[in-house]
Amino acid sequence: MPDTPAVLATPRSRVRVPLRFHDGYEVDAEVVTFHGLADGQEHVAVVLGEPGPVPLVRLHSECLTGDVFGSARCDCGPQLREAVERIAERGGVLLYLRQEGRGIGLYNKLDAYALQDEGLDTYEANAALGLPEDARDYTAAAQMLRALGIGELDLLSNNPDKASQLRDLGVDVRDRVPTGVFTTAHNVRYLRAKVLQTQHTLPLAALTGLSVG
Repeated sequence: MPDTPAVLATPRSRVRVPLRFHDGYEVDAEVVTFHGLADGQEHVAVVLGEPGPVPLVRLHSECLTGDVFGSARCDCGPQLREAVERIAERGGVLLYLRQEGRGIGLYNKLDAYALQDEGLDTYEANAALGLPEDARDYTAAAQMLRALGIGELDLLSNNPDKASQLRDLGVDVRDRVPTGVFTTAHNVRYLRAKVLQTQHTLPLAALTGLSVG
């Protein structure tokens, strides 16, 4: 289990960035970079709205295919879009974490996609490559939250492991708030695997009746 980070991270820079999404939604954000993150990666915090004593926070793992290219094989792009608006409305922070493919990297993720095309689910494909089902560690995320002065939060996530790791790292997760359900004909097996294998809080009833592309 994770331990409380021994090394404190500190803010490195803060810059205002106007965010513009393809559907026309616009919001201004403050993007924060950090010194001293445990994994040495260039994670950023996107501060939205006016965070209160218990802000809404999302830990969003980078997904080039979904976030940038709009891939329908996952729900990452729609989750990112939804999270920015919901956090901006309430006030909080989106941590954009450089953890492509649940921490296995872009090339390995695409190799796993090829195995999924042969019938394996997303977790089985990682295992077939000799990789962890989920290699993500949220120590750096806990450091970033502390550097921003956040000790208690509501977590916008369907993933119980994110809340569990943050609590083990000394962050008070008051509540876990589910995201929307973003199904396509191409991601139903992926989403069902999340529910059945890692207990994501997605309603199985919403993941039936669609063909797998």
